[in-house]
Amino acid sequence: MQRALRLLEAVGSHTAGAPAKQLAREAGLPLPTAYHLLRTLTHEGYLRRDKGVFVLGEAAVRLAGGGAMQNRRSKIEDSLAHWRDAIGVPVYFALYREGEIELAAVSDTPYAPAVDEWADFRETGHAHAIGQCLLSQLDEKAREDHLDRHPVQTITPYTVRDRRALLERLGGTGRMQPVVERQEYALGTVCAAIPITVGSMAATMAISLPLHQEARLLPAVEQLRSGMGSLFSSFAFSISI
Repeated sequence: MQRALRLLEAVGSHTAGAPAKQLAREAGLPLPTAYHLLRTLTHEGYLRRDKGVFVLGEAAVRLAGGGAMQNRRSKIEDSLAHWRDAIGVPVYFALYREGEIELAAVSDTPYAPAVDEWADFRETGHAHAIGQCLLSQLDEKAREDHLDRHPVQTITPYTVRDRRALLERLGGTGRMQPVVERQEYALGTVCAAIPITVGSMAATMAISLPLHQEARLLPAVEQLRSGMGSLFSSFAFSISI
């Protein structure tokens, strides 16, 4: 495996590809061994032979893409952990992708636990700040389509009562204003979500607190929002995770 990886690294260092003899020399391998490994890697799709030289194949490209994806996810998780510790609240990152609410990452601690997802977040977007924030960023057609598939239903005594009331609330939400929800999804919990729009995709960062700490909610979400500029500039923030 180590020898095969050395060959892959050697191939990857040549954008136009390289012949077997050169790759064997750079990887420090006997030529017969290099030939054998190159044939195997080509058969498995990690390499491709083109006009006498070897270049990276589709399998290697997919592997590299997966590494980049994991790197982006790690950066997002690190950022959430930073704000969790700085503010002392659980922090959530979610997006609206392919017609569904997707909770992509959560960072909490035993002393500041995240809300228990006791009812599927995808189906109860009308009842929590994350879902309401994402729905508020959609156009009317996409919003109606979502509610056709995931109708408004009572989750707690504080849940928005019906579809009409929800649409009125969403329509009155300011474009970049935080969405605040009190006990609509989980009794004893208050939440706030900040809208994020990257390209055509809606996303949000959110926090939650126990009801008895509600006085901290708006200052905490403002602290998060004020730091989001550095979040975006500190690493080319990508929601394609």
